[in-house]
Amino acid sequence: MDRLRIVGGQRLQGAVAISGAKNAALPQIAASLLSPSPLELTNLPAVSDVDNMLNVIAQHGAQISRSAQAVTIDTSAAASRETTYDTVRKMRATVLVLGPLLARFGQAQVSLPGGCAIGARPVDMHIKALAQLGADIGIKGGSIVANAPDGLTGARIVLGSPSVGATETAMMAATAAKGETEIVNAAREPEVADLAACLGAMGATIEGAGTHRILVQGDTRWRAASHHTIPDRIEAGTYAIAAAITGGQLELTHARLEHLASVVQILEATGVSVWPGDRGLIVSRDGPLRSVDVTTEPYPGFPTDLQAQFMALMCCAPGASLLRETVFENRFMHVPELMRLGANITLQGTSALVRGGNPLRGAQVMATDLRASVSLVLAALVAEGESVVNRVYHLDRGYESLDRKLRMCGATIERFRE
Repeated sequence: MDRLRIVGGQRLQGAVAISGAKNAALPQIAASLLSPSPLELTNLPAVSDVDNMLNVIAQHGAQISRSAQAVTIDTSAAASRETTYDTVRKMRATVLVLGPLLARFGQAQVSLPGGCAIGARPVDMHIKALAQLGADIGIKGGSIVANAPDGLTGARIVLGSPSVGATETAMMAATAAKGETEIVNAAREPEVADLAACLGAMGATIEGAGTHRILVQGDTRWRAASHHTIPDRIEAGTYAIAAAITGGQLELTHARLEHLASVVQILEATGVSVWPGDRGLIVSRDGPLRSVDVTTEPYPGFPTDLQAQFMALMCCAPGASLLRETVFENRFMHVPELMRLGANITLQGTSALVRGGNPLRGAQVMATDLRASVSLVLAALVAEGESVVNRVYHLDRGYESLDRKLRMCGATIERFRE
């Protein structure tokens, strides 16, 4: 199993190319199952989650062609087969194939998914949305089993909360339903809007993506399409925090300010400067850090996927900061590992009180999930001495060439295996 060895104390400086958004790419790959016409996707990140999703659709008969710039998916010979637990256990996003398979073939069976252990993250909203479109759907033997032999019918779907996955499932299924579908309390994340853009290129008619109300016209006439995946705002936010925590300056090429407004606002409150450049964003810190309280919220609020990284930053800021997690339960598993590096953190239910400013010191730490693992890397970048981060396969799920990108900006970091 790979590990990362990091020697702290280096100020990061240089440029980092922000890859395509993993959380946008996964539903777009799943959406390819809706259409018998080819779909070309460009700017897909080279991460294991993307490889796993491509493997999932390949098991349904999709033909996948890769080039240096694009992945082309041809599902003209695809069929609805059981998506087994062995296939889906590595990540939760595999549930996104459920809607497209059901919509196109009238039946689907997908094992309940695995992935990061950051709370229950139930799939009940996916099931309810498909049931409102007319599916006979339930849980049998650890799998979601859905049938709609006469097809799906447009409906008004009111989501109990603005779930990104449930919004994407409802939107994809609705493109093949009869008539119009209205999705209320929809997630507003850029990844949802990017999926709508991809579906639009494929022939769908969707209005309101990026707002709380989405309208989808069914009976789509599919066509061959090409779509360029948006840059990863979470990767961009992570490298912005890397610049901040090391007192460095990084140019984040391809990063989009409009996707990071809440993050930039918080970073500027800590004493970090962020401004647009010709190729993306420039992030710099010259002075001391200031402690800031943060509450995670659905987009456009501060993203839960940056909570662990921001906690690492607050460990280096003099004073006390309170981080409230409102999106997922059990998303503080990085806290004990940060404390191994010398952090002073007290958990209080869904909040974490960070007393920062004391020096961090290198140690052996263990990654527990994707975002938790990168928070340990960030803390190790400023810890005195050497740190070793174990189980870095979590990092490879969502960060393309993290160690190489950091090394190019001056970090002392190497990947090794024992």
